Amino acid sequence: MDFPKKMKEKIVEIVKKTMKIGKDDPRKIWHAFKVGLALTLISLFYYYRPLYDGFGQSAIWAVLTVVVVFEFTAGATLCKCLNRGFATLTAGALGVGAKYFADLFGKEGEPIVLGILVFTLGALGTFTRFFPHMKRRYDYGILIFVLTFSMVTVSGYRVDKILELAHQRLSTILIGAATCMIVSLIVCPVWAGEDLHKLIYTHLEKLANFLEGFGNEYFINSENDEIVKPSNEGFLGAYKTVLNSKATEEALANFAWWEPGHGSFRLRHPWKQYLKIGVLARECACHLQALSGYFNSKPQVYYILLLFLFVPSEFQKEIEEACTKMCIESSKVLKELAFSIKTMTQPSSSAAEIHLCHSKTAVDDFKSILTTTETLVISNKLDLLEIFPAITVASVLIDVINCVEKMSESVEDLSVQAHFKKAKNEEFSSSSPEKPPPQQHQLLHRGIVKPVVDVDDAGGSDFVAIEICGGGEAAAGKAEVNPVVVKS
Repeated sequence: MDFPKKMKEKIVEIVKKTMKIGKDDPRKIWHAFKVGLALTLISLFYYYRPLYDGFGQSAIWAVLTVVVVFEFTAGATLCKCLNRGFATLTAGALGVGAKYFADLFGKEGEPIVLGILVFTLGALGTFTRFFPHMKRRYDYGILIFVLTFSMVTVSGYRVDKILELAHQRLSTILIGAATCMIVSLIVCPVWAGEDLHKLIYTHLEKLANFLEGFGNEYFINSENDEIVKPSNEGFLGAYKTVLNSKATEEALANFAWWEPGHGSFRLRHPWKQYLKIGVLARECACHLQALSGYFNSKPQVYYILLLFLFVPSEFQKEIEEACTKMCIESSKVLKELAFSIKTMTQPSSSAAEIHLCHSKTAVDDFKSILTTTETLVISNKLDLLEIFPAITVASVLIDVINCVEKMSESVEDLSVQAHFKKAKNEEFSSSSPEKPPPQQHQLLHRGIVKPVVDVDDAGGSDFVAIEICGGGEAAAGKAEVNPVVVKS
């Protein structure tokens, strides 16, 4: 009695899923339409009598070709069509040549010679598929070559009109492949290059969102003396899709290599450079996974709370400012790089470089804080166990900044190789960068002065001269202060 109701619910569920798939990516609806159109055009070889008389039953190979080689992206379709076309042409010619060569050995020697040829080319073709370059771009073609050569050679032993048979099969396969390429390139083409381009800058945006959220939510407000839960945990899983994107990126780059020039992508677009950026993005995502573990680990949060409760407030603020600045500035750099790739414009020197410089300054500030930490540890005012989690998190953030710097260089190389257009002005970026503070403010931003006491001094009219070194580093917010005691 419940069967009609369950059937209705199942149908409604299928309809909702179908509508969701079509709404999420309308290109899938167009892909289904294109496959149906190509099959309809190829079926004319059966419906139209003159065409059927010319090709006969071999016309079925055109239908099989459409079903096998028509892929979602234009690059994947071109890859399979060209591989299948050239492999069929080469294998068909060799198969016919093998048949006539084996005839020279008579009826008794013909099957032996054909068997040796099938074994040799089949084994060599199969072994060739293990080469990384051949497997990446020509694996399907090698497979079709072995299949076609074996079929033509073996079937030719029992067929007298082997040349006519090979011609019919080759013609129908080429017609089917040509139909797929034309329909795929003309009717709402889906470019693998555009998908790879979008995938890379989306990865950078996800990494930037994680760093921004981590910088805002990780450190605990010490004034409340309690652990505050993050207001938005959506950023925590943003990086996970980056970790598992290697196979997708390599496949899209391979298919994009087969595509002709289209839109802003030229014929010899540097697709390999996208893979280099993807490798660096996954390396950065691995560091973010470590940060995510610290965020979700209750013992680590407890130690951070101890840090904020028992460490002097000034020291607490310095650690919080340095680590937060590292996160925020790195996030801004990644956003600028993603925006540069997205709009295909050269990275702005007044945005990404300034934020990267700010993040390096935060690293230098943290290293200066460690000097104070050594003093507190020696004086038994601070336990290493209390500050170890914060130091570990900061060390991971330093590795993240190094990855971000490498990505910045890779994006710069991509903009040169792909001939990205120059930005009309330096204010085009999605986030307005702050102007670097004046040099004197950077110099006095944070400093550590260790007094030096001369044991030989017994109360004379001594004075202290402070010597400031490292003028180049001072511009970046780091100065070395050396107190010197001079006797009068």
